[in-house]
Amino acid sequence: MKAVIALVENLKKDPISEVINSRTQEFEELGKKSKEEIFKELCFCLLTANFSASGGIKIQNEIEDGFSVLPKEEIAAKLRELGHRFPNVRAEYIYLARASFPKINFNSENVRGEVVENIKGLGMKESSHFLRNIGFSDYAIIDFHIVDFLVKQGLLEKPKVKQINPKKYLEIETLLREIAEATDLSLGELDLYLWYLETGKVLK
Repeated sequence: MKAVIALVENLKKDPISEVINSRTQEFEELGKKSKEEIFKELCFCLLTANFSASGGIKIQNEIEDGFSVLPKEEIAAKLRELGHRFPNVRAEYIYLARASFPKINFNSENVRGEVVENIKGLGMKESSHFLRNIGFSDYAIIDFHIVDFLVKQGLLEKPKVKQINPKKYLEIETLLREIAEATDLSLGELDLYLWYLETGKVLK
């Protein structure tokens, strides 16, 4: 773990830290915006599951307010046109989310549980992703990039299954929380640093 802490501490002195700080501020600002804007971010996270963040960003920028108003079939057609791997399923999830999104209690102590329970298509990872992107910084986004990084650093055995169950997710989150505390970062900030270390990119 000391090696990972050292890597992160070095990055905090690098110019990339300014990019990460700026991105974190963007997340906080988004959380203060309208429910419509927050719903668009929810749809972005529905799109990125088993897809890519860059692809999700492209689609989000193309569809914008259409997530809230377009018929399900038209959303599916746009997703297909824009190259999404699962246009019909994701359109269905977005359509269902219109009704279930208002049920989320964002003041709950277990807001991630609220998202997982109410939004079909979002598990622990993408619920954490959504919440981080609207300013809830105390959840870890454990995707295969983060898992691969931890495995390479000798901090984690490679999971035998691709899908991490909730119990294992929380175990890995506890490990990441130790690193976050040691580097004086939130879990949301740490994710951006580790993602950069693994991919060389800072997305959202």
